Amino acid sequence: MIGRLSERDPGEHHRVATPLELFVDLASVIAIAAAAAGLHHALTEAHYVEGVFVFLLSFFAIWLAWLNYTWFASAFDDGSLSFKLATFVFLSGSLVMAAGVTQLNHNHLIKVVVIGYVIMRLAMVYLWFSAARGSMAYRKTCLRYGTGILLTQVYWVIIGVFFWTWSLPMIGLFAIGALLELIVPFWSERAGMTPWHRHHVMERYGLLTIIVLGETLLSTSFALRETFDAGEVDLSLISLAISSTLITFAMWWIYFSREDQLQGRERWRAFTWGYAHILVFGGAAAVGAGVAATIDMLTQHAHAPLAVGHWTIAVSVAVFLIGLTIAREMLNLSGINRFILLATAVLSLVTPLTPWPVESLAGLLLLAAATRTIRAASDPKILASTA
Repeated sequence: MIGRLSERDPGEHHRVATPLELFVDLASVIAIAAAAAGLHHALTEAHYVEGVFVFLLSFFAIWLAWLNYTWFASAFDDGSLSFKLATFVFLSGSLVMAAGVTQLNHNHLIKVVVIGYVIMRLAMVYLWFSAARGSMAYRKTCLRYGTGILLTQVYWVIIGVFFWTWSLPMIGLFAIGALLELIVPFWSERAGMTPWHRHHVMERYGLLTIIVLGETLLSTSFALRETFDAGEVDLSLISLAISSTLITFAMWWIYFSREDQLQGRERWRAFTWGYAHILVFGGAAAVGAGVAATIDMLTQHAHAPLAVGHWTIAVSVAVFLIGLTIAREMLNLSGINRFILLATAVLSLVTPLTPWPVESLAGLLLLAAATRTIRAASDPKILASTA
C-alpha cells in the first residue's frame, strides 16, 4: 500500500541532516569507493578506456540515485515509518550496486549493477507516489517524478538484461538512458517546484564532498604504510603522501567558501548547481583513484607508466575545479573572479609535464585557494548578497 508523506517547510529554521541521511551517505560512499577502486585497478593494468567508461557508468548511477533521494528528503522527509522503511530499501539497493560495480570491473557483467540501481530507484518511485498521495499542493509534480523514474527503470532493465554487450554502441544506449534520467526532474519541476530546503541541501552536498575527499586521504595513508612496511625511507612515497594531503586540503578549502554555495531557489540555479556537482564529486573520487594508482606505480606493482598516475590526478583535479566553476563561481562571483578556478584547472593540466608533477599541483591548488578566498572577500556580487 502506498503511504502518505507530507511536505516540509522550505523556510524551516535550524534544518540539519538527519542520522538516516548520513546513513544513506555512508552506503553511497561504499558504492563510490567500489567505483574508484575499479578505476584504480584499471589504470594500473593499463586498461585506460575500459576503466574510465566503467567508472563513468557506475559513478553516474550512484550519483543520480543519491541526488534524487537528497532533494526528495529535503522536501518530503516527514520522519514517518513509511519514509524510513523505503530509505532502508534504497540503502539495500546501494549495497547491491556496490557489489555489482566490482563484478562489472572484473567480468564486464552489468546485471547486478542494474538490479541494485533499480532497487534504489523503485524505492524512490514509492516515495514520490507517497508524497503525491499525502501532499495535494505538489501532487502533479510528484506524480511526474514517480512515473518518469518508473519508465526509465523499464529502459534500464531492457538494456541490462536483454541488450548488454561490451561494445561501442552500448555507450550510446547508456547516454540515452542517462539523458532520460536527467530530463525527468526538468519535466517534473515544471509542474511546480518541490519545497526543498536551501540550507539543508547545501549541507547534504557538503557532507558528501567531505566523505568523498576522505577517499583521497585513505589513499594517502596507503602511501605512508607502504613506506613503513618497507622498513626504509622512500622519499618518492613520502613526497606523494605530503603532496596528495595538501591537494586534498586545498580542495576542501576551495569547496567550502565563506559565502553560500546555492544563493537562491530559482529553478535554473538549482539545476545548474545540483547537476554540475557530478563533476565535483566525480573529480574528487577520481583523485583518490589516481593517488592509489600512483602508489602502485612507484612500488612497481603496476603495468602502466608513472605518468599515467600523474595525469589521472591532474585531470581529476581539473574536472573538480571545472565543476565548481559551473556550479558556483559563474553564478556567485563577478568579473575575473569567476575564472580563477577555471584558470587553475587549465594550469593543473600542465603540471604532469613538470619535473615534480604532484608537488607542483599541490602548490598550484594552495595558491588558487588563497587567491580565491582573498578575491571573493571583496567581490561586489558577494558583498551585495550578504548586505
